[in-house]
Amino acid sequence: MLAYPHIDPVALHLGPLSVRWYALAYIAGLLLGWRYAAYWAKTNAFRPTPEDFENFLTWAVLGVVLGGRLGYVLFYQPRFYFSHPLEILMVWHGGMSFHGGCLGVMAAIAGFSLRHKIKALALGDLVAAAAPIGLFFGRIANFINGELYGRVTDVPWAMVFPNGGPEPRHPSQLYQATLEGLVLFIALYFLVRNDKLRARHGFISGAFLVGYGCARMIGEVFREPDAFLGFIGPFTMGQLLSVPMILIGLFLMLRAKDNAAAA
Repeated sequence: MLAYPHIDPVALHLGPLSVRWYALAYIAGLLLGWRYAAYWAKTNAFRPTPEDFENFLTWAVLGVVLGGRLGYVLFYQPRFYFSHPLEILMVWHGGMSFHGGCLGVMAAIAGFSLRHKIKALALGDLVAAAAPIGLFFGRIANFINGELYGRVTDVPWAMVFPNGGPEPRHPSQLYQATLEGLVLFIALYFLVRNDKLRARHGFISGAFLVGYGCARMIGEVFREPDAFLGFIGPFTMGQLLSVPMILIGLFLMLRAKDNAAAA
């Protein structure tokens, strides 16, 4: 068994304000993702341009935060939040959903593209290629917070988490950081660097949805289900929400291939 590295969830104390690692993870993911997407935009003969991504950043922030919060409220604890509506605004109490954040960013992409006359799938492809950066930092922040830990196990690298009881558990946050962050980023890198694939608008977006959905399905095998939700049949909520992502992603990839062939 490995010792859990106790790291203060608060990274900085600025007078009365406390800056948590979780907040820094969101900031790092958004800023680095913005720069990464803008870099690839320079190589395109079509929009979005790097300047478009500067304007889109605010939309992305709103999509991630509002979508992530509302997704958690609706997908995970609707009865509680509908009974305590003011709690919805108290994001510092925790509770964000990636699937909700993904929907929020999709809405932001659609709205921004419509307003600025950009092809939504072209914008979405570069956003998708950058998304694993934020996923990686977010899962590392989950690990630092000692939350979203794994199921009880006897593997040699198991850890006893502060809020997970006395049993050793899978450090599933690190598994997910590796699969959803590092592995998915590398896979999408080899796609986004291909000029022909970037021209097949929607292919990289679809590959992200399929890749994330599969990575999440695997990660959930090791992750402890939320205590207030448990299993839904043999599955977790994270697995069930990943199924439509995979199906939509496959549709986008096949549609992009057909469009390229027709051209």
